[in-house]
Amino acid sequence: MNFKALENTNRLLIEADLKPLQGTRFQPTGFPDLGAATYQLPNENRTEMVLLESAQSVANRLENTIWDEVAQDVIEPLRGISYVVVKEDAEVLTNSLLEAHRINSFYLLEGKDKSFVNDLKSELDALDKKGAIDPHKLAVTLAKYDINSLLHGVFLAKKELAGGRFRLARALSGFIEAYNVRPVQFGGVKLDRVDPTKAEAKKGKKGKGNILYARTEYTAEAITAFFSLDLAQLRNYRLGDDATDLLIAIALYKIRSFLEDGLRLRTACDLECTDIRVTRPEKFALPKRDELATLLPKLVKAARPLFNDEPVRVVQYQQA
Repeated sequence: MNFKALENTNRLLIEADLKPLQGTRFQPTGFPDLGAATYQLPNENRTEMVLLESAQSVANRLENTIWDEVAQDVIEPLRGISYVVVKEDAEVLTNSLLEAHRINSFYLLEGKDKSFVNDLKSELDALDKKGAIDPHKLAVTLAKYDINSLLHGVFLAKKELAGGRFRLARALSGFIEAYNVRPVQFGGVKLDRVDPTKAEAKKGKKGKGNILYARTEYTAEAITAFFSLDLAQLRNYRLGDDATDLLIAIALYKIRSFLEDGLRLRTACDLECTDIRVTRPEKFALPKRDELATLLPKLVKAARPLFNDEPVRVVQYQQA
């Protein structure tokens, strides 16, 4: 992989063309009290659009690409990177790679075991901290305990950690849009083979009786996934070339894995990638996933001084 090709740009921008794996319809992500996120472009035709997958959802899916559920560890090429495991006695509860707020997880910071919180306070020099925070010190600490937080962002929202001012925006983000969409309205019924009468359902007996429902899916002229990697933010961590190269390679591996294996977004939204391209910088060649998998162990080894002697930190959770 040619990291030097990225030296003179602040953003790495990638686009991928998607289409339904079968048929023409898809089900976009839905939001409470809103449904699908539909909108119009400010052009003459007022083109109808759908936000098929939000930045928050894509972030979660990208994070999951490096977790091996069977082995209960990161994927083999990334063994040796830092993350935090939460246990209750001997039982594993969760870890910082899978938690929605990473190392700001309730299970890491709010249990009776305060050792991890105290280490953060000490290493971030956060006791009674006033004035501007040191982003380099934050980056060094995050690299030590959970290097993926440097890609996906973190917000340490605890008063004793500089009043909740330790935060990083996402350096890696993505979303999926559908262009020139049309709704597909249809419905269905939940059949009750024992007692299908509507009267029972109307009496408030939830789930009893035949229940009709409406459903909306969509077709689209085009579906595009967009990804952005903020290279300037990664460099501003000031962790050195080895760590920056590792973060870039992890980000690209996640994007490749998501596009190759992770596009079954919902039961009625199963997509495939038909083309992927780099739009900035234009001459950068996006490595294949196999190439990245071969490269990653070397980069992990080179960045090893950033991590603890035991890169997987274990925190015991007991309800406070």
